[in-house]
Amino acid sequence: MSETSSRALAAKLIGFATVSGDSNLALISFVASYLEELGVECEVYYNEARTKANLFATIGPADRPGVILSGHTDVVPVDGQAWSVDPFQASEANGRLYGRGAADMKGFLACVLAAVPLLRARDLQHPVHLAFSYDEEVGCLGVRPMLAEIRKRAFRPLLCLIGEPTGMKPVLGHKGKLAMRCHVKGAACHSAYAPYGVNAIHAAAKLVGRLEEIGEALADPARRDARFDPPFSTVQTGLIRGGRALNIVPAECEFDFEVRSIPGDDAGEVVSRLQDYATAELLPRMRAVQGDTDIRLQELNAYPGLATARDSDAARLLAAIAGSDDFGTVAFGTEGGLYTEAGIPTVVCGPGSMDQGHKPDEYVTLEQLERCDAMLVKLADALCGALP
Repeated sequence: MSETSSRALAAKLIGFATVSGDSNLALISFVASYLEELGVECEVYYNEARTKANLFATIGPADRPGVILSGHTDVVPVDGQAWSVDPFQASEANGRLYGRGAADMKGFLACVLAAVPLLRARDLQHPVHLAFSYDEEVGCLGVRPMLAEIRKRAFRPLLCLIGEPTGMKPVLGHKGKLAMRCHVKGAACHSAYAPYGVNAIHAAAKLVGRLEEIGEALADPARRDARFDPPFSTVQTGLIRGGRALNIVPAECEFDFEVRSIPGDDAGEVVSRLQDYATAELLPRMRAVQGDTDIRLQELNAYPGLATARDSDAARLLAAIAGSDDFGTVAFGTEGGLYTEAGIPTVVCGPGSMDQGHKPDEYVTLEQLERCDAMLVKLADALCGALP
């Protein structure tokens, strides 16, 4: 097996434990060295702490628009998961390559790196840009400063292909996400005198209940979009914290919730409706007991949805290299909406399945890697002539 095959490179990349909470610099250093040995110059953009970095590289003529191949280097944690293999030591069995990030999404990064010698050897009429980011798994954070740099360039890319795991099916859309935290400040007292305090958990429970009602309204058949599964925007509360002891009326409670919105729905409307309910219904009663009680909403992170048109140039090129115009959507989010906001039409197609992503014994099949390799060969062919 060649050391530059997608299979070997995927195994190498899995060996870097790039959990979002940790550094990805060892992986970025490896990729930069690999590219430089092949004659490809890299640009590395560090975070403020210089503990993480994005990598951007160009193959082919830099004086004209090209295609971005985009992927994130970070992976989700393995804590509390029952792995039967070492998650950061790639292992192979029954046509599958196992390891954290195998599907999401180091398999795609490996295919891109394996295609570099081919791309270097071809007479590309349009360049290929490699854009590898950090902290996608915690809110698409790392790609934002890299996009700011891309926007400064004289030639804006024609399109971006993000290789998230879609089973190599061409994808044009996904929902947006807004993650919020609600802080409730009550007033503590002995539980024997509960009416003289303000129970922050009780207030939070009412707010969570109102969120459920808002979510039910979003599922109205008139608001649905059949391209998505589920075909409507969703609201869910995932974390809640509060209270010190059973015999103390809790003075603090906070909970985290998210909105996954289909195109056309504004996730901010959910927040506005919750704030209106808090202001009109809860705060007057809370402050009648103690004046400094409060309910505060804080945005944690957000990224926009993706809705690339089926008749766009980006969709036509994806259909040509993926061998299918049976376009779909995915339930999970990507950095695609941020690329689109930067004026770069974006599509999604990559090896593996999110059915395996984020789970113990995550894997990508070797057949999927081979299909991705073949897609990138077709992309190289397309970039040597007139694009579709």
